[in-house]
Amino acid sequence: MKQITCYMAFLALLGCSGTTKKEPQATSQNKEPEPSYFKVDPAMVGAVKGKVQFTGHSPARKPVDMSSDPACVEAHHGKAFEVPIAVNPNRTLADVFVYVKSGLEGKKFPVPATPVTIDQKGCWFHPHVIGIQTGQVLSVTNSDPVTHNIHPLAQINREWNHSQGAGDTPLARKFVKPEVMIRVKCNIHSWMHAYIGVLDHPYFAVTGADGSFEIPNLPPGDYVLEAWQETLGTQEQKITVTPAGKIQADFHFKGE
Repeated sequence: MKQITCYMAFLALLGCSGTTKKEPQATSQNKEPEPSYFKVDPAMVGAVKGKVQFTGHSPARKPVDMSSDPACVEAHHGKAFEVPIAVNPNRTLADVFVYVKSGLEGKKFPVPATPVTIDQKGCWFHPHVIGIQTGQVLSVTNSDPVTHNIHPLAQINREWNHSQGAGDTPLARKFVKPEVMIRVKCNIHSWMHAYIGVLDHPYFAVTGADGSFEIPNLPPGDYVLEAWQETLGTQEQKITVTPAGKIQADFHFKGE
């Protein structure tokens, strides 16, 4: 009997020893490393500014048939037009995306905390052209009394589409890879489209009603600047930003 009792005790000891795995304790070594951002020296940064000029005949506005949705017709009083080349009164172009195409490789920049907003209003996307950083929040709102659908036709990032009814809460989405440009459409209203330029840095701008742009806080260096227009294509030019330098870089697009 003593032998059996000792044998059972021995088995119990084997079952308890060396088989329990200890959970790894959280230490500073398990934490994700802090991102190493490129340090921009405010005393050294320069800026590039310019205008996007247009020569040639201003293209005629294209009428848009919105009769499939009475609310859209009412929003434009029955007269809606598409303007693929937005020529300003001073013969410059609006909605041109200007950005640093090369020269920033290997540098990582903080992601802005402020979202970029695209609104569906009057059965159009507003703004028509936007820029956003990778990881930055894109906030999608619907100011119309009708249901819309936003569908970015991404080729490098993940393609997605989402319907949004009147009064719905804003959608929040992110793009994780640079992509210039992403065309956006509405699957419900075929005439609605926009463009999104996604970059891994903050050095971009979109021209407005006077055709001008400015890209501030650019570190000294040699860069390639590109201007993109949805119908006229792209143009590039090389620039050199000196410490605290102010660079003028104009673009000239020609129409028919």
